Amino acid sequence: MQAQKCLELKIDGIAMDESAFQWLAESQQAMGTSLETDFDSAAVTHIAWFELSSDEPLQRAQLSAAALLSGAKSSQVQLKVLGDDWETAWQQNWHAMPVGKHLCVRPSFCDPLEGNYIDIVLDPGMAFGTGQHATTQLCMEAIERLCSKKEGEEGPPESMLDMGAGSGLLAIVAGKLGAKGIVAIDNDPISVEASRVNAGINGVELKSLLDDRPPEQLFDLVVANILAGPLIEMAPKLAKCVGRHLVLSGLLREQVESISRAYVDAGMQVVRSDFREEWASVELKPGL
Repeated sequence: MQAQKCLELKIDGIAMDESAFQWLAESQQAMGTSLETDFDSAAVTHIAWFELSSDEPLQRAQLSAAALLSGAKSSQVQLKVLGDDWETAWQQNWHAMPVGKHLCVRPSFCDPLEGNYIDIVLDPGMAFGTGQHATTQLCMEAIERLCSKKEGEEGPPESMLDMGAGSGLLAIVAGKLGAKGIVAIDNDPISVEASRVNAGINGVELKSLLDDRPPEQLFDLVVANILAGPLIEMAPKLAKCVGRHLVLSGLLREQVESISRAYVDAGMQVVRSDFREEWASVELKPGL
């Protein structure tokens, strides 16, 4: 039996955001994807693996063309054939990752961190959200802050909506921190299934639903890590879902003002904005 090989595609993180890369990978029938972060330089690299075609030159040309059409420059695209050990070799680039004060996200093949961490197991796959992107981390930190129970504060929410859930990571984080009544919604069937599976692995109960519209239901905490365009479009309906707190991300720094304006017009009040590199998150609450 011939050993299986694969073609690895790497694209610099500055060439496109994670959601655009996930669409590219899915459209080209990738077997899996990953997001690699250099912890020294903070440089991000998108990675996808494809079953090696019998016509390798044609496959290389098609993947390169797809990357260029998605906005990458030729200097930002790398293609490499990996041997039969590729399924385990790529795991060497992954480590357990601390986020916020007490959160840790890791693939199942990595050991948990020592110390007082809340352990979240999430294997790389086709659904958006592995915890490495700045917007995901900003959301995780906001959820940790809003779920913390201190004297005089509200404590974990009794209901939570993860709108555009992807892998379900943010919903899982909320569940691990004590949130109840969790609903994860995405318009991609792969993400809906990923949320369900990942929640089960982490012992979190949630409803994973296929939809592209916010539900007509009130939630203590609503989180949406999507893109600015869809967030603005759904502002009137998403704002109606918010009982106590709303966290928005997937935003560039320069998009904070337009996003904030859209939700203030929908009856919300800006509480704070947080930034990491060129990315941002906005926290809001219902207006008076």
